[in-house]
Amino acid sequence: MALPNLKSKIVEHYDVVSPYYYKLWGEHLHHGYWIRGDESKEQAQQQLIELLARLAKIPQGATVLDVGCGFGASSLYLCKQFGATSTGITISQVQVEMANAAAGRECADARFCLMDAEAMTFDEPFDVLWSVESISHYHDRERFFASAAKLLKPGGVFAITDWFKQPDLSRSEIRKYIQPIEQGMFVRLEEIGHYEDFLRASGMEILRREELTKHCAKTWDLCLEIIGDKTIWALAVKYGGNFVRYLNAFRAMRAGFSSGAFVYGLLVARKLDQATRVESASLPFRSGHADCPAD
Repeated sequence: MALPNLKSKIVEHYDVVSPYYYKLWGEHLHHGYWIRGDESKEQAQQQLIELLARLAKIPQGATVLDVGCGFGASSLYLCKQFGATSTGITISQVQVEMANAAAGRECADARFCLMDAEAMTFDEPFDVLWSVESISHYHDRERFFASAAKLLKPGGVFAITDWFKQPDLSRSEIRKYIQPIEQGMFVRLEEIGHYEDFLRASGMEILRREELTKHCAKTWDLCLEIIGDKTIWALAVKYGGNFVRYLNAFRAMRAGFSSGAFVYGLLVARKLDQATRVESASLPFRSGHADCPAD
């Protein structure tokens, strides 16, 4: 049986649907975080990245690697709010083009390029790694975290939100709540504790761990309304089984939230000095972008 997170499926999916996502869901390709409950989806999405940036204590002038950058909205926010210089990567060429166009409109110090997060190559380390709802698409998370840690300066932070599953689920719970999400959303869900283990094994300390599930659940109430749009189902007719499974997984996501089997989690970790295993002061910020590979 093919992996649910087969990269060719992910690339095809995002290359096809990204322009439609942008029209229906907005510039942020991720969950919202509701504090009061009456915020718009745009406010809630903004609140999610504001929360992550605040907990990560993003420093002014930081160099940022936005891993799985989507339309680039997180990078543009970090550039505007913190004077950051951001480099974003994605495996969708359509998203690269959309993100670079957005950076041009905003005159932001951000650049986006086509790169597989599981094969990252940069010449200089970053002050911040940022990943919002991307890592659950990857195949070898342990290897990814080890590689990512090498791209952080000592004292640098890794700010993450992602999709997880509760520990100790029964086989029937996994079949009912988790597998439909994985098959439809092109992900493979792990427990949040496994990410913590991978980060520590890569020479990092966990600064913050939070489960945001209750604050993010409303996302899928809104998504169920969105899939009533005829344009989306016209795409399903055109692109076939994978897209139909994706739309059906919207209901699976809502059920996963309601059952408690699905977890929306946040992690912030800091890289320790590898020689002494003690915290190292951040190095001076480097101006300019990391180079993307030549096209």
